[in-house]
Amino acid sequence: MKKGLIFLLFLVVFLASGNSFGQDKEPPKGEVAADSDSYIIGAEDVLYIHVWREEPLSRSVPVRMDGKISIPLIDEIEAAGLTPKQLKEKIAGKLNEFIENPVVSVTVMEANSFKVFVSGQVKAPGVYRLRSEITILQIIPMAGGFTEWADQKKIFNYPERGRQG
Repeated sequence: MKKGLIFLLFLVVFLASGNSFGQDKEPPKGEVAADSDSYIIGAEDVLYIHVWREEPLSRSVPVRMDGKISIPLIDEIEAAGLTPKQLKEKIAGKLNEFIENPVVSVTVMEANSFKVFVSGQVKAPGVYRLRSEITILQIIPMAGGFTEWADQKKIFNYPERGRQG
């Protein structure tokens, strides 16, 4: 490609709703991947739902692309767009019809819903899962840095539709 080609960096966030920041590896057992008060659950996250003294109801569940999870007794429930604490309360409320005073915990085991797509004059364009909030200039080294044809003064950030950035 010729010199002066514009370097394009597409920042596209795939979320059912809300903001969340992902991880590409499962944390060690027992480690919470995300803060239950502020993390917003999104599609492709993996949650561990624990119902105290109800082991048959406790399980790891993926958040589907439609934002829902499936749990015995209550079938489908919307998870995307909620914090783990909000989801815990919602599940406990639904289980209350079947179990007296259910004690529920929700742990984000894999936060997979925050991704960026990097393209243009970088050495390794592609999809990158993020572990935390990150800037464009921090993403470029993740993509192998610039190629020799990159115009480093022309970097663009295309935010998710409806968001400013």
